[in-house]
Amino acid sequence: MSSSQYEAVIGIETHVQLKTKSKIFCSDGTDFESADNQNASEISAGMPGTLPVLNKEVVEMAIKTGLALNCDIRKLSVFSRKNYFYPDLPKGYQISQYDKPICENGFVEIRVNGKLQKISITRAHLEEDAGKSTHFGDYTLINLNRAGIPLLEVVSGPEMSTAQEAAEYGRTIRQIVRYLNVCDGNLEEGSLRCDVNVSVRKVGEKKLGTKVEIKNINSFRFIEKAVEYEVDRQVDAIESGHKIVQETRLYDPDKNRTFSMRSKENAQDYRYFPDPDLLPIILSDEKIASIKRTIPELPAQKVLRFMDVLGLNENDALFLSSEKELADYFEKTLEGCGQAKASANWIMTDLMRELNSHNLKISKSPVQPDRLSTLILMIEKKLISGKIAKNLFIEMWKSPKSPEVLAKELGLMQISDNSAIEKVVQEILDQNPAQVADYKAGKIKVMGFFVGLIMKASRGQANPDLVNQILIEKLKG
Repeated sequence: MSSSQYEAVIGIETHVQLKTKSKIFCSDGTDFESADNQNASEISAGMPGTLPVLNKEVVEMAIKTGLALNCDIRKLSVFSRKNYFYPDLPKGYQISQYDKPICENGFVEIRVNGKLQKISITRAHLEEDAGKSTHFGDYTLINLNRAGIPLLEVVSGPEMSTAQEAAEYGRTIRQIVRYLNVCDGNLEEGSLRCDVNVSVRKVGEKKLGTKVEIKNINSFRFIEKAVEYEVDRQVDAIESGHKIVQETRLYDPDKNRTFSMRSKENAQDYRYFPDPDLLPIILSDEKIASIKRTIPELPAQKVLRFMDVLGLNENDALFLSSEKELADYFEKTLEGCGQAKASANWIMTDLMRELNSHNLKISKSPVQPDRLSTLILMIEKKLISGKIAKNLFIEMWKSPKSPEVLAKELGLMQISDNSAIEKVVQEILDQNPAQVADYKAGKIKVMGFFVGLIMKASRGQANPDLVNQILIEKLKG
């Protein structure tokens, strides 16, 4: 039977590490660069008799994120103990939220192949992270720096059906939390991790198949590859007469395959019960409203504004809004020059080329928005030509001087003096009498020949409009 007779059903649990200076239930630091176990007090280590104290900023970040994900915010939410044994979970349980999460019933819109698709958010709940185990054959080292770092776990509905949709959903969540500044979204460091639930069923069936969880995928490209592999694996297994087992699997990017890690636990296996050491979170309408007012313009809103108000095309708007730092750079450049399309073109071509070439983030660019907007205005005022501007941009990358100063020092300012251009034009016409005769005989295309020589003679600095005007006058004379 063809795999085209099956469809995938995909849901994603995104673990968003909240960008606080201290952990969710104690004052231990959250710095990723700290030495092993440097940020591990008695509370992080789960010592008997220690008590958790909730970090207020964690709650505010969770509410802010939930609102941006169009969630309902619970006025009363509760922490529970999720019991399971793992070497880097020293208490023997994880403090999480179970039946009363802080955020629920939301949605995000993702854009796939130019079309918007709404994906539901079932819930987003707070919890503490576990530590990290590093295995060395016959022994394991435990680092508790990560234990207790605040997480917001965002759980989607099982509504995606392709690997592309799953990857785009992950990118969309990352965009939103980065715009909110509640998470740095660094996948390599694990501050945003995705667990992907995949099942397959015959096309047209309503009942969900047995799901398999692929744990801790830290790349959107790997999400796509892992889902593609897992769908094929499950279809092959079913077609071979095997049953799909509910389990947790890991993705190996080197071998491009998933492999079994452990059988998947159900909720009853965790023996959830309310944490007796933590009071419920009780929120007022005023508190929620005050946090809602701090939410900035989000990527989807920026895309629409860039298109409807600034006149950018969809691809340009999507690219420029993809990262908050990039969108901010564009808007500051636009503020300085008023040229939306020109600003977009310079950023997407010359700026991105140099950033990629020098492996720099946009915040570290030697050419900041005020200098780029000045360059664009110099073109607009015909102080330099577009071609010269390209060369000047490279010089701006090397020197902190203003574009005007650099252009003057390097002799790049455009020549707009009529007499100077007349002199160059006359010299070129005198040197090419045959072509002058051709023009007068009706061969208009020879104009391009003259313009090319004049621009070369002026090192590209002659004002093109004046060149054409003066050239036509002299050829007619």
